[in-house]
Amino acid sequence: MRFVIVGAGAVGGVVGARLYQAGFGVTLIARGAHLEAIERGGLRLETPAERVVLRIPVTGSAGAIEWREDHAALVFTKSQDTLTALLELRAAAPPDVPVVCVQNGVENERLALRLFAEVYGAVVMTPVAHLEPGVVQAYGTSLTGYIDIGRYPSGVDGVCEQVSAALRGSGFGSAARPDIMRLKYAKLLTNLGNAVDALCKPGPDSERLIELARAEGRAALRASAIDYAAPEVDDVGARWKRMGVRPIGDRSRPGSSTWQSIARGARAVETDYLNGEVVLLGRTNGVPTPVNELLCRLASRHAAQGMGPGTLASQQVLAELR
Repeated sequence: MRFVIVGAGAVGGVVGARLYQAGFGVTLIARGAHLEAIERGGLRLETPAERVVLRIPVTGSAGAIEWREDHAALVFTKSQDTLTALLELRAAAPPDVPVVCVQNGVENERLALRLFAEVYGAVVMTPVAHLEPGVVQAYGTSLTGYIDIGRYPSGVDGVCEQVSAALRGSGFGSAARPDIMRLKYAKLLTNLGNAVDALCKPGPDSERLIELARAEGRAALRASAIDYAAPEVDDVGARWKRMGVRPIGDRSRPGSSTWQSIARGARAVETDYLNGEVVLLGRTNGVPTPVNELLCRLASRHAAQGMGPGTLASQQVLAELR
């Protein structure tokens, strides 16, 4: 199996690098300064144990790839960029190419299934970072991360088993799961804290804000009769310990993926597909979600105005809810 990495940022870049190091055929799709840096000098992978430059094939477009029957497309873009990436992919790739959504949120698989017949969801937990063009960091030492995969909307097939085996052979914990969306909804609840992490400094008020957002999330999921019970996802601390997360030199892993987007100066973030999913479910089922609504508005404004991470006071955000 050969892999096309659609969106070679933090997670996509690290996964592509690890698959490439394990001997798999890999092509990266990247954009802008990141693409230019990889074309010019390769992808630099930094870990607690090594700093290596990998000359992985890279392109700015799915149309530049010579697609084969054994290709799979692993999609890592942020949710707000998914539709554009999928439309470009459909114009270039075979119609039966397996499309694996290795992304936060639960909307990406629905979008993919409109365009492709073979769609898979993946839930990812991996301590990585991408803050500089051409460079990605992976902070796990025992394992690079966990990526479980299942057919969308449910089930397991040979593609799941192949991709999972490739990931296990590349330094990840991975299993083929017939109930992958249950795990993804559980991960959605954990990701409701991403906006707070990106907007506010750490502290008790930030933790309170995160718990309020997650309480609304649980209420909205229950009202929607969506199963989200997944102890294997909820037990973040145990998985973090098994990954052996360590600093790289004197640098600990930075914040969440949303924090990293804000830090890179991105003018759009995926909060509308994380906290916004809770807002959508709440509005559909008559469940109030004022905390998640506020976080969506604040995150969108924060990114559009080019404000840096951690510049809001969580006390002020809580005060807006009163």
